[in-house]
Amino acid sequence: MSRYTGPSCRLCRRQGIKLFLKGERCYTPKCAIERRRAAPGSSASPTRRRRRLSEYGVHLREKQKARYIYGVGEAQFRNHYSKAAKQKGPTGENLLRILESRLDNVVFRLGWADSRKEARQIVSHGHIALNGRRSKTPSIEVKIGDKMTWMERSKSSTLHEISEHQATRKTAPDWLQKDDKSMEGSMIRLPEKDDNDVRIDDLLIVEFYSR
Repeated sequence: MSRYTGPSCRLCRRQGIKLFLKGERCYTPKCAIERRRAAPGSSASPTRRRRRLSEYGVHLREKQKARYIYGVGEAQFRNHYSKAAKQKGPTGENLLRILESRLDNVVFRLGWADSRKEARQIVSHGHIALNGRRSKTPSIEVKIGDKMTWMERSKSSTLHEISEHQATRKTAPDWLQKDDKSMEGSMIRLPEKDDNDVRIDDLLIVEFYSR
């Protein structure tokens, strides 16, 4: 299954919660959830009830929610799950750790991008160096001690100026360390389940793949 390219707000309305897919817009009254718009395919009339989800539907929705939040395709998400299942510890928590450790997500969490989608573009366009080497792979897993910097030739770009301004207004999570003046960041510990900015029920995802 290819990556979703439709309206981001549609995904939030479908899930019924904010997935923070559009950055700053999600914190304004323009947010679709704030406007309480009806979910796609349903009537706005309060008299019309939506059909109750089956157990499979609940599991599927949670898996899709995680996919949409991190912008991961179906095949890649399954690969992440398979890798998590082989690691020691709870599979669900391992999966969330892998998703949080993706380079594009780390760039977003450092405050260098307004959304994960924007962070993925910054990485794929070759603006970020991982441990001094240019990396254009958004899915690469960042490890403890890894250092993220901007490529020297990208520091004179307008994109870098915008990112620099955004970084000063955002606080990085405890598992990351950043220097807004030099625009450098590093991972000081592995992210935990409680570090996620959007709550995901990892047990439902495990149950989905355990059918």
